[in-house]
Amino acid sequence: MDSIRNIVFDFGGVLIDWNPRYLYRTYFNDDREMEYFLSHVCTGEWNAEHDRGRTFDEGVRLLEERFPQYSEAIRLYRDGWESMLHGEFPGTVALLMKLKKLGYGIYGLTNWSAETFPIARSKYPVLHRFDGIVVSGQEKLIKPDPRIFGILLERYGLNAGECIFIDDSPANIETAARLGFNTVLFDNIGNVTRRVAALTGESGL
Repeated sequence: MDSIRNIVFDFGGVLIDWNPRYLYRTYFNDDREMEYFLSHVCTGEWNAEHDRGRTFDEGVRLLEERFPQYSEAIRLYRDGWESMLHGEFPGTVALLMKLKKLGYGIYGLTNWSAETFPIARSKYPVLHRFDGIVVSGQEKLIKPDPRIFGILLERYGLNAGECIFIDDSPANIETAARLGFNTVLFDNIGNVTRRVAALTGESGL
C-alpha cells in the first residue's frame, strides 16, 4: 500500500452542516408540509443540478412554472440559502487541523454550487486552510462522476493511492475506491478518526 500523503474531504455533511430544513422549518411551521416540499418540489435531484452548474435563477424559474402555488417557497431556496448553513462540524475541523499540522496535504472535493460556495467560504475560516479545492459547480461535473476525481488528481498532482477520501455518500466512496483512493465513509467523527488513524499510522489523532 502506498504511504498516505493527502487527505481529501467532502464538505456538506462532513465538514459543514448544511441542511435546507434549517431554513424551511420556520417557514412552514409544519414538518409534514416541509418534508413534502423538499421531497416533491425543491428536491435533492433539483438541487444537484445547481451543484452541476445550473444557475439558481434558472432552477427557480423551472420550478415556479411547475409549482406556482409554491412560488414564494421556491424563491426562498435561492434568496434565503445562507440560512441553510448551520456551522462547521467541530470534530471534523479538529481532525483536519491535526492532520494539516502533521504535514498532510489537505484537499476538498465538494458537490456545491459555484454561486453559493463563496458564501460558505466567507463564513468559515477552515475553508481557507486547504491546499486545493475542486467545486463541482465550477467544473460542471458532480460526484460520483469519476471525471471530477480525475480533475482533483491532475490539477494538484496527486496519486489516488496516497490519498484518503472522506465522504458521507456511499456512491461517492464506491467510485473513489474504484479509482484507487483509500476511503472512509463518514458516519460519525469517532469512527472516522479511528479509520484515518489506522490508514495513516498516526496514533495520536
